[in-house]
Formats: sequence, C-alpha cells, structure tokens
Amino acid sequence: MRLARLLTPEGPVSGRYDDGTLLTDDGTYEVGRDGRLLPPCEPSALYCVGRNYAETLDQMEYERPEEPDFFIKPPTALLAHEQSIPYPDFTDELTYAGELAAVVDERCRNVAPEEVSEVVRGYTVMNDVDALDQPGRTARKAFDASGPLGPWMETDVDPTGIDMWTDVSGERRQEANTELMLFGPDEVVSYLSERFTLQPGDVIAFGSPANPGLVEPGDEVEITYEGVGTLRNDVVSTE
Repeated sequence: MRLARLLTPEGPVSGRYDDGTLLTDDGTYEVGRDGRLLPPCEPSALYCVGRNYAETLDQMEYERPEEPDFFIKPPTALLAHEQSIPYPDFTDELTYAGELAAVVDERCRNVAPEEVSEVVRGYTVMNDVDALDQPGRTARKAFDASGPLGPWMETDVDPTGIDMWTDVSGERRQEANTELMLFGPDEVVSYLSERFTLQPGDVIAFGSPANPGLVEPGDEVEITYEGVGTLRNDVVSTE
C-alpha cells in the first residue's frame, strides 16, 4: 500500500495513494488538481548512513567502516517530489545520491534487528543532496532543501533486494541493488535505535551507490527504487 500526503488549499491531508488519487477518511483528492504531494512523513530528524556501498568506498577512497557511519539532516532539509532543488550560491560542486529510506512508525529505542519490521511503517526514496566543496559533513549535507523525499511511502516491500537507478536529465548515473549494502536496513535501524529515541515519522536513509557526476541548474534528477517509487526533482538557479 502506498501512503501519501497532499497539500490542499485547506491544509495537508493524508491517505492511500492510488494512481494519482489520494483516498482519505474525508474524501478523494486528485493529485495536481486538488493539491501537490508533500514529503510522505513529518520527521523530527533524517538519519543518513554514508559509506554503505563498497563501490562508494572505492570512488571516494574511503576506508571500510566497522559500523554504520551516519550523519543527521534537520527537517528543514525536506523537499517534496517534483519540487525544485535550489542550487546554493555557496557551492560550485552540487551532487545527488539516490537512497532508500525507512519511515519509523512508533516511538522506539533499542530495537533488535529481528524486530525492525514491527517499528517501520514503510519505505520511500531520498536524494541526499551534497555540496561537495564545503568543509565538514554538516556544511555539505544539512542545508535547506538538501533532502528531497518521496513521492510516497510504500508499506509492502522487502528492502533487502531492490534494484535502483538514478537518471540525470535522461542519462543513467547510478544502478545497483540494495543487496550490495555493507550494512542492511534492519542492522542500520537497530544500530541507530541504540543511540537515539526514534520518533514516529523519523527517516532513516541507507546510503547510496557510487555517484558519478555533478548537477547543474536545468538538470532533472530521477531516482527509482523498484517497488517503491520514483522521486523526481529539477535543479534551479537561485539567481
């Protein structure tokens, strides 16, 4: 089942997404006519794992981590499906990263790996936008609009063997499968729950395969995780 949120003139509504239609307890809404999609959840934080694919280690000349290597984006990083990514004026090296992300369903802590499926509501797609030339990971990755998320949340999917691909303006830039992760989704969620009290709506992103190339204003980034969905955003100049 796909769950989505829609911004209408009367405010946000949530429900089941089906072929361009949002079915809610209060009625039916047509996406585009009655409102636009919002990020599928309202997180208190976005927990993001880096260095989680071997080919990424090779590309960036990173050492293989002994445990999940993570950073945090704030809620102000969120951007919805088909909203524009503003190209920040403080960077000349903006890039993307197509990531699978879990959405937490309930307040939890110290979750065992075998219990993760009980506390995850579903999965969505995130673009970990990165200003590569900035000093330090927070400056690179935690700015406004650096976390496009969507288009919806899929509740019925096995995250351990999903094909993914990223196209930038029609050019295939990434292609992999989640089975190539160094740390699987259940292991990552459990690890983070030992350190943080996870809240309903929180997002946990599992990292990206190798990421060849930058983006420029005018580019369109499409990230697909098979069985989950395609997140699409264009890049625009802030001038």
